Order: sequence, then structure tokens, then C-alpha cells
Amino acid sequence: MTALQSAPSASALRIVLAAERLFAAYGIDGVSLRQISAEAGSGNNSAVHYHFGSKDGLIRAIFDHRIPQLTRDRQLLAARRDPQDLRSIFEAQFLPVLVLAADPEAHYVSFVEQLQRHPESHLVERLSDVWQESNTEFAGDIARLLGHLDGEVRGVRIQQAEMACLHAAADYERDVAAGVERERFELFAGSLFDGITGFLAAPTGS
Repeated sequence: MTALQSAPSASALRIVLAAERLFAAYGIDGVSLRQISAEAGSGNNSAVHYHFGSKDGLIRAIFDHRIPQLTRDRQLLAARRDPQDLRSIFEAQFLPVLVLAADPEAHYVSFVEQLQRHPESHLVERLSDVWQESNTEFAGDIARLLGHLDGEVRGVRIQQAEMACLHAAADYERDVAAGVERERFELFAGSLFDGITGFLAAPTGS
């Protein structure tokens, strides 16, 4: 359990948000713990070690900060989704991520994108049990509605759809943070979900 989970403090939260922002911009290996401490306004270069123990502990703390709200939002949407509708299921899973990407103060989606590019990320191992259960249930629901596809094709499409959604959300997040004018959020999210649903359900060419 991290310090942020057991005893939240203003200084620990500043470090988490600074780390999320810097990791998103420069990558996991592109930022030192000293730089994160400085960005968080701490005069103590050992602040990260004091609160989180290591860079790995800090990465887990970023998840600890973001995942509870994302999980609650997913659960609310999942309770209202149509279990027979592919778009409804995908939207319930990813709309909370897109909403977070539209927050100009958040850099979580870009952080996750950078972490997935890291050769030793072990991303899934850092996520909570509840989050992993949600992902497993989602994959099962999608697979059930794509029964017309070969198993290997189905698996590749689900993975590609998830990555497409992540990268689109990260691009939107970076533009929002930079003040770049984008299409309204409803159009962005709706078009993305429509396109991904069509991609998932499309028949194979063979």
C-alpha cells in the first residue's frame, strides 16, 4: 500500500500529479525523481523516496489516484448498458477514459500511453483487482458479441480497438492541455465509438 492510499497528504498528491504530467510528456525513463520533486515544488530531493519508495511505487500511486474514480464511472455506465449492443458495451468501458482526457488538469491517458511503450512496464500487474476484473468482463462481453469472427481475428481486433481508443484519447488530452481547439467532446467521443464499433463488427475479407 502506498503512502497516498494510506495517508493522503498535499505534498504526496502534488508529487503524484507532477509525475503524471512529466511521465506523460517525456516518458517513464525521461524523467528523474529529482525532476519530479522539483516540479512538485519540493525542496527535498528525497521527497519521492520518502512518500513512495521508488519510481515504481510512484507509478503505482498514479494508478491509485486515478483508478477509483474511473472504476466508479465504469460501474455506473455498465449498470445502464445494453448487454446485446456492441457500442454500448465499448462506450461503458472507455467513456470514463475519454472524459478524463478532456480534463485540462489531467495527463493520465498520455501517462498510460507512455507506460505501455516502456519495455518493462508490466502495466497489468500495477492495476487494482477491481480494474482487472472490469477489463476481463469487458473482453468477455465483446468476444461474445463477435462470435462470427475467428478467435484469433477477434482477439487481434479487440486489442487494436483498445489501442486505437487509448491513442485517440491521448491525442485529445494533449491538445486540450495545450489549448488546441478541437471538435466538441460529444462529437469526438461519438465518432470514435461509432468507428471502433464498425471496425470490431466488420466481416473479414477472406
